[in-house]
Amino acid sequence: MKEITVEELFSINNPVIIDIRSPIEFKESSIPGAINIPLFTDDERKEIGTIYKNEGQDQAKWRAMELVSHKIPDLLQSIKEASGKSIQPIIHCWRGGTRSKAVATFLDFAGVRAKRLIGGYKAYREYILKEIPTMFPEKAVVLHGLTGVGKTEILKILSKEGYPVLDLEAMAGHRGSIFGTIGLNEGHNQKTFDSLLFKQLQELQEAPYFLMEAESKRIGKASQPDELMIKKIHGIHIQLHIPIEQRVTHLVNEYVTPFENLPWYFGEIQESLERVFRREKDPNFKKDLAELLEKCQYAQMIKILLESYYDPKYDHKRQEYVGDFFDIFATSHQEATEKIKTQLDKLSLKPQFV
Repeated sequence: MKEITVEELFSINNPVIIDIRSPIEFKESSIPGAINIPLFTDDERKEIGTIYKNEGQDQAKWRAMELVSHKIPDLLQSIKEASGKSIQPIIHCWRGGTRSKAVATFLDFAGVRAKRLIGGYKAYREYILKEIPTMFPEKAVVLHGLTGVGKTEILKILSKEGYPVLDLEAMAGHRGSIFGTIGLNEGHNQKTFDSLLFKQLQELQEAPYFLMEAESKRIGKASQPDELMIKKIHGIHIQLHIPIEQRVTHLVNEYVTPFENLPWYFGEIQESLERVFRREKDPNFKKDLAELLEKCQYAQMIKILLESYYDPKYDHKRQEYVGDFFDIFATSHQEATEKIKTQLDKLSLKPQFV
């Protein structure tokens, strides 16, 4: 059985990482691209932990052996199939302890060459938290604009065309607003956000700059690192201006059309509006929105929310940033994208991944 460090893991091209922790551990956080082949179910892990606490280590180990002994052949076969031919799987658990050692030993006995990650997921997380602050390219190009101008869509287009992009909303699994998880489940936690940020920063290591959206420090459940916030404040700023009619259409296409006929949609919009109402005191504003919601007139709701809630809160944000702004006026995010590319070209900021 060979052991490797986290640093060595990142020197391997397309490693096959096998995470043998329980499903609930894997769901909470994992190394991007890892395959979960659990040694124990969630209930089994809980049972072993209870025995360890109440009866001691030896009794817990014995019960673990009883639970796992009958499923070893299927476990090894699953790992072998996931690994493919001539690829050594990298096995890890939480701290690189008993679970990963046992599975790596079983694989060795079965003639499957494998590596064990020293320190497990815990070592991986400690490593990326240490590295992330040092990995940002020198300069940030920050897209600003009122809700609905299409900043995220513009970043996606630019990314496909080879520009270096940090898509923070994708990493957070959240659109950065009260309605930010509509159609996106519950969003990512901090550990998942950090893992995805590290992975994307690895891909941008040769770039002298990167594009990002002017997000608040907190996006859903996750917070951006201070180093990234500093880059954002002192970056190159591009302010997007798009007419409100196009903004409403864009938001309807993103938040309404794909989901409005699904059974959960009305309830989620209602719950999100309640959060708006707790922040807004104007009774007429609340009354108008409540009536529109009852009639499912979502486009009209969005227009009122933009004009009376989101846009007024945006006015002061520009003052938080250092440096000049380049203003871009367009009638769609496609047109805005082309104008941004022209501006980047004037600044000698070229695509990096053509």
